[in-house]
Amino acid sequence: MQGLMQNWPLRVTTIIDHAARFHGDREIVTRTVEGPIARTTYREVHLRARKVAQALTRLGIKEGDIVATMAWNTARHLEAWYGIMGMGAVCHTLNPRLFAEQLIYIINHAEDKIIFLDLTFVPILEGIADKLPNVKTYVIMTDKAHMPETKLPNALCFEEIVEAEDGEFKWAEVDENAACGLCYTSGTTGNPKGVLYSHRSNVLHSMAVNTGDALGMKSADTILPVVPMFHANAWGIAYAAPAVGAKIVMPGANMDGESIYELLDKEGVTVTAAVPTIWLMLLQYLEKTKSELPKLDRVVIGGSAAPRSMIEVFEQKYNVKVFHAWGMTETSPMGTLGALKAGMEDWPLEKQIDVKAKQGRAIYTVEMKITDDDGNELPSDGKAFGHLMVRGPAVAGAYLKSEGGNILDKDGWFDTGDVATIDEQGYMQITDRAKDLIKSGGEWISSIEIENLAVGHPKVAEAAVIGIAHPKWDERPLLIIVPNEGESPTKDEILRYMEGKIAKWWMPDDVVFVDEIPHTATGKIQKLALREKFKDYTLPTATAAE
Repeated sequence: MQGLMQNWPLRVTTIIDHAARFHGDREIVTRTVEGPIARTTYREVHLRARKVAQALTRLGIKEGDIVATMAWNTARHLEAWYGIMGMGAVCHTLNPRLFAEQLIYIINHAEDKIIFLDLTFVPILEGIADKLPNVKTYVIMTDKAHMPETKLPNALCFEEIVEAEDGEFKWAEVDENAACGLCYTSGTTGNPKGVLYSHRSNVLHSMAVNTGDALGMKSADTILPVVPMFHANAWGIAYAAPAVGAKIVMPGANMDGESIYELLDKEGVTVTAAVPTIWLMLLQYLEKTKSELPKLDRVVIGGSAAPRSMIEVFEQKYNVKVFHAWGMTETSPMGTLGALKAGMEDWPLEKQIDVKAKQGRAIYTVEMKITDDDGNELPSDGKAFGHLMVRGPAVAGAYLKSEGGNILDKDGWFDTGDVATIDEQGYMQITDRAKDLIKSGGEWISSIEIENLAVGHPKVAEAAVIGIAHPKWDERPLLIIVPNEGESPTKDEILRYMEGKIAKWWMPDDVVFVDEIPHTATGKIQKLALREKFKDYTLPTATAAE
């Protein structure tokens, strides 16, 4: 027997429809690429998204076509998102931080037909346009007054094509399983692979993101999504916020500590989300200016592990609740969030932070387990670590054009490539990427744990750990440090600080100091580049062992 409920397809357009109808006057604030702060509402974004859909139809885009965006977090970008998806096309978010060769590969592989782009990125696309045969039109996301002279073929002005339409557009009635979004993996091994999100997966993911033990947003909240819209669905915030009518504050291109603080303060932001490097810059600015965060309630940190010291500063000094999150492009992306369980809020703060330093618990719609190399499930005891496996309605089942072949095991589990533990309470902790683990004397060493410990030193701004070849132990850890501004720590004082806090055989064999550590396009430490840079490095212990 089947249920007798209405068949209401889960399309992302239902989200912006809801926001316009029930939260129409709620603000969306943008620091524009042109400079000034601009203000709009969900009602206006809803209308302009329909105009974008009309304009795309006029430009020959059909259901199932792929339309790309290369843009910052702005209201215009939001309008483009919903307009593209609303007329049945697929919104392909391009990461402008990628190398030219990567962009060329991704755009051609996806067969993008139109690219929406911010002014910032005109030079990037001018430099590669002749290598993009499928792209017929470039829509520059500005007004007539700021429209640049450009070599891009068939360049159009966003505001002009939007204002030419009347907005009388009915959203495409596509199947809820139809594709609506596309984002490529970072491509750390081989070419990037396309993750193709459906309307259904994005709606379910946004609902899961809004549960109380996840982002838990409500209409009274004001959220600042620093995490870019071009990175894995903006952690679902571009759907989750309008679903509840939360005010959105878009940071545009300015990600420095001062700019972020200004928006947090002046717009009354209560929730914000970004990678640790952003919060490091904010905390440095707060310390320098002796500023406070009286309105901010909670910070979500993901992308890479948040150092314990960062969590402590937010919680103890600024009275801001920190929630660790984990996910990946293939999980839409949120997989876990570190909300405390019942009774834990009565624990001493130090014990709470022990929990918050982990990557968190699986949100509803995500199943999670760890396995050994043979696929056997390992116990959730907080000690055993193994391959992190996930499955769920917002987890990738395949890559675009079947790149990489079958990516699921016989039971439908996806191997994340991360190595993790899961404790008795269900809190998962990443110990490393499988390829970043250091194998020393037949035993594994977690580079992440050493990095997080090192960053706790008051003179350290950022740290990375890689394995260096060793004649006796196969590999040993090298600690690479970026000192805080004006500080000159020594190897000895760093190692003294770490003594007794990790296993003795985990202690780095050497410490080097650098001006900067390379990052991937998504803000993660680029271990591949570091391994290349230090490939000929000889550890002092290696000489002694020979």
